[in-house]
Amino acid sequence: MKSSVVGNATSKAEVTNISAHGIWLLFENKEYFLPFTEYPWFREANISEIQNIQVLHRSHFYWPALDVDLNKYILDSLESYPLSWK
Repeated sequence: MKSSVVGNATSKAEVTNISAHGIWLLFENKEYFLPFTEYPWFREANISEIQNIQVLHRSHFYWPALDVDLNKYILDSLESYPLSWK
């Protein structure tokens, strides 16, 4: 027995702003700031590459043109998930 697909995913992420310092990402009525100092993959990307974001598994963000993966839970508590080793 196979399960059928019920409908389309309704959760979408949106890049709401791009500045000289970073990008703002809106997801589920919460806005996240991703500074270029912490997320350098976005610094040299063009606007269409940054805006082309997919939400996978309800909490996983993926930018296919940049091959960048981020998770909502990491963005919610950055102090628990350092991006660099000291």
